[in-house]
Amino acid sequence: MKKPFGSLLAILLSVSATALAQSADGRLTGTWDAVVTIRNCVRGGGGSAIRSFQSVGSFNQGGTFSGITSGTPPTLRTSERGVWAHVAGDTYRFRFKAYLYSADALVIGYQIVTHDLQLDADDQHYTSDGVTQIFSPDGTQIGVGCSTSDGTRMVLD
Repeated sequence: MKKPFGSLLAILLSVSATALAQSADGRLTGTWDAVVTIRNCVRGGGGSAIRSFQSVGSFNQGGTFSGITSGTPPTLRTSERGVWAHVAGDTYRFRFKAYLYSADALVIGYQIVTHDLQLDADDQHYTSDGVTQIFSPDGTQIGVGCSTSDGTRMVLD
């Protein structure tokens, strides 16, 4: 069965718009595989590694972010929703929020993660570091943590 010309035109326009949006929105736009490392917080940066896990994040055209992680079971934590922006040069900043649940499926709080990200010149790799703030359901901060991540752009082979 032949596809109508209008459908083909719509697909081509969509692909062209996506390519233009990515170049207009910065080099970070796309989906990334990352290894996240939770660290002991040390004043002035650094800190020893506590544990590492895999995550996938999408830096969407327009400055929105969405992600998933293997670091916490999906019954205990929602996926991530947030924002990102180009700061200057190869530096970007992103922030996301995820809700936290007890084993009994009760909301016990939420976390906000904020990272500064350095994109490599090849636009295929990044490193980032930042903080995690943990809040009770009423918005009172009850904890803080530190983390780093190493990302690789997801591509079709």
